[in-house]
Amino acid sequence: MRKSDKKIENSLRESLTQVCELALEQVEGFAWITHLVNYHKFPQSLRIVCVFNTNAELSEAKANKQDEYLIGLIEQELAKVAIKIGDLTNKVSFDTEEKCSSQAEGKWDRRLQGHK
Repeated sequence: MRKSDKKIENSLRESLTQVCELALEQVEGFAWITHLVNYHKFPQSLRIVCVFNTNAELSEAKANKQDEYLIGLIEQELAKVAIKIGDLTNKVSFDTEEKCSSQAEGKWDRRLQGHK
């Protein structure tokens, strides 16, 4: 990883940590957030995954437009560290612990490959 890649990674990590802390307080059922990126193809390769505990909680969050809220929050936090991605709608996906347990035996490393 190049030095510039490490700087971007640190900025991404710090921004998404802030999103996570806010979402844990404000979004019912939200559990955690992660990202996947190939720095040779950044920012096009960036994928962000917001994870909820259950399918029902994710459905409820979407019904209440909390998915849009989270995308806006991610945009806001990335802008603070001068990371401009453009339209995040296609870069942010949503998943659940429940789906990972039933479809990937709880193995997130394997499950996240499907979010690329």
